Amino acid sequence: MDPIPVALGAISVYLYALGGRRASLRSVTATRRRRSPERLLRSGCFYAGVVAVVVALEPPVDHLSQRFFFVHMLQHLLLMMVGAPLIVLGAPWSRSWRPLPLGVRRPVARTVALSRAFGPVRAAAHWMASPVPAFVLFTADLAAWHVPQAYDLTLTDPAVHYVEHVSFLVLGIVFWAQILDSPPLRSHLDYPGRVAFAVLGGAASWILAVVLALAPHPLYSYAGHGHISALTDQQLAGGMMWGPGSVPLAVYVFYGLYRWLGEDEPGARRGRRSGRRRLEHAWPTRS
Repeated sequence: MDPIPVALGAISVYLYALGGRRASLRSVTATRRRRSPERLLRSGCFYAGVVAVVVALEPPVDHLSQRFFFVHMLQHLLLMMVGAPLIVLGAPWSRSWRPLPLGVRRPVARTVALSRAFGPVRAAAHWMASPVPAFVLFTADLAAWHVPQAYDLTLTDPAVHYVEHVSFLVLGIVFWAQILDSPPLRSHLDYPGRVAFAVLGGAASWILAVVLALAPHPLYSYAGHGHISALTDQQLAGGMMWGPGSVPLAVYVFYGLYRWLGEDEPGARRGRRSGRRRLEHAWPTRS
C-alpha cells in the first residue's frame, strides 16, 4: 500500500469536516445551524470523490494497472470522471482553508495575492480557469499520456506515473469546474455553453476510445503481461472509455439540457421578471 494517497486523503477529509463544523458553530440562527440538503449532498460528494481517488491509487487497482491496460484505463477514469467531478461538487475550497490557523492563512493569502513572485502563478491560474484553455489542457493531457511511448514510460518510471496521476486529477478538476458550480467558484459558461463543453469533452475521449477499440494490433509494447492477449486488453480499455467512461458526461449533458430548457419556461421567465422588479424596488433608478 502506498501511504501517500491515504495520508493526503485523510488530511483533506479532516480539514473539510473540521471546516464544516466550525462554520456550523459560528452560525447564529437555528436555521443556519441545521444542515441543509445541499450541504449534505456536497459533503457526500466530496467524501466520495476522495474515496474514488484513493481507490484508484491503491491496491488492488494500482497493482493490476501494471499488468492490464484496461485496469490502467479504469484508474484514469476514476481520477478524471469520478473523483474530479465529485470533488468539484463538494466545493472544498473555502471549507478546507478555514480550519488552518489565522497566523498561517493571512501570510499565505497575502503572499499568493500580492507577491510579485507569484504573479506568473496567478496569471497561469487565471488562464487555466477559462473554458478554452481548460478544454485544451484536459484533452491534450488525455491524448499525451496515451501516446505509446509515454504510456510505456509510466509503467517503468514511478515518478512519471505519479506525475500522470496528478495531471489527470488536477486537470480533471479544472475541466469539471467549467460546467459544475463549486461555491465560491462559478462557471463562466451559461447552460448552452456548458452542454457544448461537455459534448466536446466527451467527443475527445470517444476518439481515443475508438482508436484503442478498433486498432488491428496492439499499440503499446509494454502491454500483454496479464492473462489475456494484448489486443483484447487494449480493446477492453477502449470499450471502458467509450462506455462507462462516457456516463458522467452524458449525465451532465441531460442535466444541462434540462436546466437550459427550463430557463425558457413561463415560470422561469416570471421568476426572472419578479427578481428584476425586486431589484429595481431595492435600487430605484433615477430619471
